Amino acid sequence: MKGPILVVLAAGMGSRYGGLKQMDRIGKSGEVLLDFSVFDAKRAGFTKIVFIIRHDIEKDFREIVLSRIKDHIECELAFQDLDTLIPADVLAKSREIGRTKPWGTAHALLCARDKIDAPFTVLNADDFYGREAFAAMGKYLADPAITDGAIVPFRLESTLSPQGTVTRGVCEVTQGYLSSVDELKSIEKKDGKIFNTGSDGARQDLAADTPVSMNFWGFPVSIFPKLQNYFDDFLKTSGSELKSECYLPLAADWFIKKGFLKIKVLKADSEWFGVTYKEDREAAVNRIAELVSQGVYPASLW
Repeated sequence: MKGPILVVLAAGMGSRYGGLKQMDRIGKSGEVLLDFSVFDAKRAGFTKIVFIIRHDIEKDFREIVLSRIKDHIECELAFQDLDTLIPADVLAKSREIGRTKPWGTAHALLCARDKIDAPFTVLNADDFYGREAFAAMGKYLADPAITDGAIVPFRLESTLSPQGTVTRGVCEVTQGYLSSVDELKSIEKKDGKIFNTGSDGARQDLAADTPVSMNFWGFPVSIFPKLQNYFDDFLKTSGSELKSECYLPLAADWFIKKGFLKIKVLKADSEWFGVTYKEDREAAVNRIAELVSQGVYPASLW
């Protein structure tokens, strides 16, 4: 039976990192961070990978990433660019004001819609989620008839960067299901306290064990018409803004509040780390080396 699909968000610009972090070699055998996600997904029963990238990085992506993975699992590319799926009037206005970047993670997922025909997980290319997270999600998505979504959240404190602020989807959980997601864009830790600073300067304190979304979502294929509705509404209200982005966590919150989708919270004793800033790279390289030495991953994945 056909397994679930892994959808990888790999079209990011890497502005805070200072380069294309989705293609920065982290492993000793030249692996990038998303190689480990693909490896974990494959052993959790996923049978196809859809990578969402930009046209301008296709050549490098094929050489650095696909050249190693394509012989081990079915792979497809989808493309997210400024003009992908965007109405002509919105596109003209965005170019007039100087917009150059695409429209965020919800837009990215819509760009891959025609390549997704089974329950799927969507996640970031530049994050490490751990084999336990993939095992939990793979088991949940194994039923092709699922109608609910799912999320593996992570503990807030373990997702922070000592280099600066981060954006996280703060989750509220009720009876095992997600009841809301609040996208906070300026979370940091100072003097032992974790807090977010709002656009108005107001400080919101957060507990260390607050569950947060790191974009590790599971969805049925049936969600796409509603996601399109959400994105259409976003373009109407925010499409003329220079830096507006349509985020998946906020789309998920909208699904829940409108009663379109229930999202089950999956428990997984899984480790997260990522490379938001260039200074995060050394810690990621060292942690991957430790996991290899512990036998969690082979010295060469492929």
